[in-house]
Amino acid sequence: MRRAALALGALVALSACAPQASGPVFSGGVAPAPGGGLPPGPPPRTKVALLLPLTGSNAALGQAMLNAAQLALFEQGAPGFEFVPRDTGGTSQGAAEAARSAIAGGARVLVGPLTSAETSAAAVPARAASVPMLPFTNDSNQATPLVWPLGITPAQQMRRLVAAANAQGATRFALAAPSGAFGRQLAAGLQSAAKDLGLPAPLMLSYPAAAAPALAARDVAAQLQPGEGGAPRADVLILSEAGTRAREFAAGLVAGGVAVPPMKLAGTSLWAQDTTLAQEAALNGAWFPGGDPNARAQFESRFQAAFGERPSRVVGVAYDAAAIAARAIRGQPDAVPPMPVGEMILGADGAFRLGPNGEVQRALAVFALTPGIDGQVVQPAELPGTAAF
Repeated sequence: MRRAALALGALVALSACAPQASGPVFSGGVAPAPGGGLPPGPPPRTKVALLLPLTGSNAALGQAMLNAAQLALFEQGAPGFEFVPRDTGGTSQGAAEAARSAIAGGARVLVGPLTSAETSAAAVPARAASVPMLPFTNDSNQATPLVWPLGITPAQQMRRLVAAANAQGATRFALAAPSGAFGRQLAAGLQSAAKDLGLPAPLMLSYPAAAAPALAARDVAAQLQPGEGGAPRADVLILSEAGTRAREFAAGLVAGGVAVPPMKLAGTSLWAQDTTLAQEAALNGAWFPGGDPNARAQFESRFQAAFGERPSRVVGVAYDAAAIAARAIRGQPDAVPPMPVGEMILGADGAFRLGPNGEVQRALAVFALTPGIDGQVVQPAELPGTAAF
């Protein structure tokens, strides 16, 4: 009850800044007329559906995402629209049914769903109805002219890391990744980033997903030994592992003869969620990309004030998607609203921009793992230009 009271009080305070007679609402809300009673003939509202796992194993996450969307509504909403939650149950079938139900009910934009598999299923009815969708996945393979995956994609992460390291003189990059879809997306992103900067083709080092990290690291270390003339094979080695596996892999590299430094290690945005990585000596000073820490801190502070808890990393994507939808429907009460392609949008993790074919550019910072410091910024958040679009 205390959390509900906190949320209600904070959102009422926020709503005081929004138009009261015709402001955005959640489905079921009706604004009172100035003199009391119901307003005569209220204008139709544009519906934005929220496809969330409100039941099932991810129900708690779904509720937090619903809260984030609610926060975006009160901070960035405009008159004339409403959010309509739809439960996906956390399954592909549930996501497809939720999308169909929402579209049949008049939804003009779909916010969510959560995973890549759910996105693939929900995109079928969305594309058939030409309804834009803003899913939370970081799977860039789901991107189409009507679907914008809003998670921080592997390609975005690789582009930021390569640009940051190249600015300090690094030209040779390598990737160590277990076989699988995530590793393939990291590899494609790294190859593209290196090519765009005119750098040598990166060295791709793959190993079985079931391999023990320490053993896989020794094999990778053998492949990184200097070639003829003693030239290093890579200035920067990017690891796709996270958590305990990342620590074991880094220690295995050193045991296998890799000198760290001078070779710099780097990882993915998953490292932002693990403060224990810096306890491994081989990872001290390793880099990883992530959102704008100042924007994130402000979002978390507002969310905690409203709902009494700190949001997980992925919750911020729901705020971003809701903010996009709120911007898109302004002045579009009847038609499918155009997405704000090319416009800079301020989200939970900083600035980002939508491209015309489902691409998303994010302003990412670069952090270094440092014992005792929760993400030391070595390069500030930077929004790429529009050339990639």
